[in-house]
Amino acid sequence: MGVSLTRAAQWTRTSSGTVKLERSPMNDSLLKAILCFVEQISSQHPQEAEHVFAEPLQWSTTLVASDFKTDYDISDTDVQSHEKDSEGHPLLQLSLPTVYVRSFRQLSKLVHLAADKKLEEIRVCLEENREPVVKILGPCFANILEREEAHTDVLPQVDKVQDEGQAKDSEVKVQLFQLLQNMDKQLLNKLLQDISEQVRLDPTAVKNEVELLKRFCSEGEKRLLKVVRYTSDYEFANGCRAPLWRQMHGDICYLVIEPYDTENLNITCSNTGVFLNGGLKQVGEESGYEKTSEVFKDLVTLLKSRSPYFAENIKKQVQWKTDRFQELPSTQKIQHVEPVDVEEQGQPQRSYKQQEKNVHEKARQQHMLNKANKAGCEKKYEPCPRWKNLGLVFPCGYKSSKSLGEEKAGESQKKKFGSGAKSKMKAEFSVESSSESEEEEEQTERRPESHTDLPAEYWQIQKLVKYLKGGNQTATVLTLCAMMDFNLMQETCQLAIRDVGGLDVLINLLDTDEVKCKIGSLKILRKISHNVQIRRAIVDMGGLQSIVKILDSPVKDLKALAAETIANVAKFRRARRTVRQYGGIKKLVKLLDCVPNLASLTANQEKDVDVARCGALALWSCSKSTKNKEAIRKAGGVPLLGRLLKSPHENMLIPVVGTLQECASESYRIVIQREGMIKDLVKNLSSDNDELQMHCASAIFKCAEDQKTRDLVRKYKGLQPLVSLLGKSDNKQLLAAATGAIWKCSISMDNVAKYEYKALDTLVGLLTDQPEEVLVNVVGALGEFALISANKATIRKCGGIKPLVNLLTGTNQALLVNVTKAVGACATDKDNMAIIDQLDGVRLVWSLLKNPSGDVQSSAAWALCPCIENAKDAGEMVRSLVGGLELIVNLLKSTNIEVLASICAAIAKISKDKENLAVLTDHGVVPLLAKLTNTSDDKLRRHLAEAIGHCCMWGSNRASFGVSGAVAPLVRYLKSKDSAVHQSTAMALYQLSKDPNNCITMHEKGVVKPLIHIMGSNEETLQEAAAGCVRNIRLLALANRKARLFQ
Repeated sequence: MGVSLTRAAQWTRTSSGTVKLERSPMNDSLLKAILCFVEQISSQHPQEAEHVFAEPLQWSTTLVASDFKTDYDISDTDVQSHEKDSEGHPLLQLSLPTVYVRSFRQLSKLVHLAADKKLEEIRVCLEENREPVVKILGPCFANILEREEAHTDVLPQVDKVQDEGQAKDSEVKVQLFQLLQNMDKQLLNKLLQDISEQVRLDPTAVKNEVELLKRFCSEGEKRLLKVVRYTSDYEFANGCRAPLWRQMHGDICYLVIEPYDTENLNITCSNTGVFLNGGLKQVGEESGYEKTSEVFKDLVTLLKSRSPYFAENIKKQVQWKTDRFQELPSTQKIQHVEPVDVEEQGQPQRSYKQQEKNVHEKARQQHMLNKANKAGCEKKYEPCPRWKNLGLVFPCGYKSSKSLGEEKAGESQKKKFGSGAKSKMKAEFSVESSSESEEEEEQTERRPESHTDLPAEYWQIQKLVKYLKGGNQTATVLTLCAMMDFNLMQETCQLAIRDVGGLDVLINLLDTDEVKCKIGSLKILRKISHNVQIRRAIVDMGGLQSIVKILDSPVKDLKALAAETIANVAKFRRARRTVRQYGGIKKLVKLLDCVPNLASLTANQEKDVDVARCGALALWSCSKSTKNKEAIRKAGGVPLLGRLLKSPHENMLIPVVGTLQECASESYRIVIQREGMIKDLVKNLSSDNDELQMHCASAIFKCAEDQKTRDLVRKYKGLQPLVSLLGKSDNKQLLAAATGAIWKCSISMDNVAKYEYKALDTLVGLLTDQPEEVLVNVVGALGEFALISANKATIRKCGGIKPLVNLLTGTNQALLVNVTKAVGACATDKDNMAIIDQLDGVRLVWSLLKNPSGDVQSSAAWALCPCIENAKDAGEMVRSLVGGLELIVNLLKSTNIEVLASICAAIAKISKDKENLAVLTDHGVVPLLAKLTNTSDDKLRRHLAEAIGHCCMWGSNRASFGVSGAVAPLVRYLKSKDSAVHQSTAMALYQLSKDPNNCITMHEKGVVKPLIHIMGSNEETLQEAAAGCVRNIRLLALANRKARLFQ
């Protein structure tokens, strides 16, 4: 929030001159991290959260007065918090449209109230408070935080500020300073990691290029440059020489180059390219880093544009080095086999002969370079890849197929986004910052250390690729057939095709008019695309666009092969996005239209079914993207998948069910139910194929969030097949899917009643020695089973209590939520509770209240309620937990409604013991409960009223509740439509009415009329509480009248 905001954040100036945060992935990551810090500081650092800012943060908010529910004085358009500073100023004040915030606690509450607009509130707050640290800590601390990047020793300076007593609460301010300091470091490291994953230029490539340029400074008369030097001699571990905060912007290093014919050039090398800067006069000076030129792809291109002398002599220098060989043309002029994308380039498809001509030209160039190598030309050093792309290649070097692929990808990007370097780089960055599903990890390329390690197949395939380049149509078909005889699933064979440029030829063959050549090419691409490097190269070369176009072919064999190849290639995010952007999803959905379940199929229909199977495989791979899922639904893919689900063939069912379980989100569930797919999914649970069973169970797992789906699974008798899958405990993926489906189905009590004793016994047996994804589901299912009384005893008899308690020490938040729920459900049985207490389970559950997750905190608090209620000596058990009651009271400061409701329920149970109630009172439970009374949430109202009613039983707590303003809001609870709220509120009002001042407040707020109405309830407890409250009010009125009469 200090250095990270001022230096790592990306700012832009609008047409009106206002400075705003850019809408960029880096800024979004920064804002989310700051939002997370603000949301968690109240629970993790309550003392620092209450520190009053030196100056209020103020900005134009989207919130209105009606959004503020509790802890605020609310008028028509203005809002003021109850909390005030030492001078009586409210810590939060809203005067539409401006809000003023003076503490992190109030800021945390405000973003919670903003709900889905919370990120936008943080954005506007930072835009309108460009130096938030100055306002939070004051200028002294803010200056220290800014100087930290210069590697100064900040602790003595902090101590100096503290000793000078510049702030009364200097100790808290120092702690808050250290929190902001640590957050700054974490933000910078995270953003640096994000940037490092997106780079295109890397420190190694820049370093190699600089070393090559230095060689042109030390060759006597042939020198091209005077000096090439870095501005900094210090090199970080990642190879960069730029300061850490500039690395956030992608900077790698800074250079000063002195050409012969122009002034010195100050150059920035970044991951997006190289460009001129303003000249670094002083370290840390902001203006020196500003971009003063367009962005170039490498240093040579920049120098050629700025120095005519360098541009004129560089090629002569290369010609001198290559001795007898002609000057190599630039990358743009080298002829090679290149994929033609009609949609991008707007050119007609080339004929087979035209492509063949390019193949011959490429072969001749390769032959010339090989001949040069044999001539014994001595290789001085290996040029970096950027020099190769420029055409500045020494006689012993040659362009690999990978370089060609990258060059083609660059040309394609340039044509797509225009010739401007800036627009190209912006487009590439937006592509890399997509929010689709995770991309598979890059695998490092493995190269043999020497040629002697390569098998004979490697060289044989390379010979065939050369024939493929130089042959006519017949020779091409024969060569493709010969290549198919090799084991193309072997990595050596796959890389052999790529290394000699075979991928270029195979992709170009897809653009010919010859069906046989296309089929042969696709058969090879289908196999070699299992290799991660190969499929990335296919996408880089634009091959995926050509494959997508083939899906429109009238030849069914071609469509099937193209779809199957897409299924292999679309394993990473960029490939899936490419398929969608070029209309591949709609084309793949059309392939599904066939009749798969006829008793007898003609040869033509069998081909249709095979095409549909391949289409389903491709959609399965593509469906791992959120946007692709929506595209499949809009294209009408779900009904067609439902029709294919009735197929008797497993090879068809597996990709169909796989696609369905990937897409089984909320929008899909309704369509899946309507198309009657649940019946088919249940039917296939009895298949002999483990993979098919796993996908069916996973689809049911995701769909069973819906009540109707759970009822359909029971209707079609799918519960017992799911239980039978638990026997296959060796297959962990199948086990995770089956236990997940059982868990979600058991949410309906009607389903739990259908399960046999064996199911519960088997689930208990799975509580040990299982991966976490299985344990989460098993424990979740046991928590639902334990809601039925008979099952609680069964879990105990099967030995399930001890492993459940042991799981309370884990760290997986989803598992902890389910474990605490299961333990709480079991604790409603006194025999189970005795075992839990003996195993120290209550202490473990109580310790989870410290967990940073609100879900874990609330689940633990709910579990404590039955534990306290059913413990043998609950009062003593609670008192034995050191610091436990203080922790409970502090959680009343949470902003999470579910946490507050569960804590109030726990306090209601704890306060039944007088000694514990006294301790709670000493910790300030009364004012904290009173602050929550303005809530409109019925669940919180119910448990809050119950807690207040029980806390009235000690000392002067009744009067304290009245003084704290808790009585008037409680009267409003009687207008709720929830009968449970009425019952707990009536009991609380009855206890509060024993204080005369509270009776007066209740009467003023009109409590008598709703209480008289409640007295007619069928609930005896509710009747008594309401009648008792009215009686106390009436007795006070009578006493008041008698006093007046006898005066």
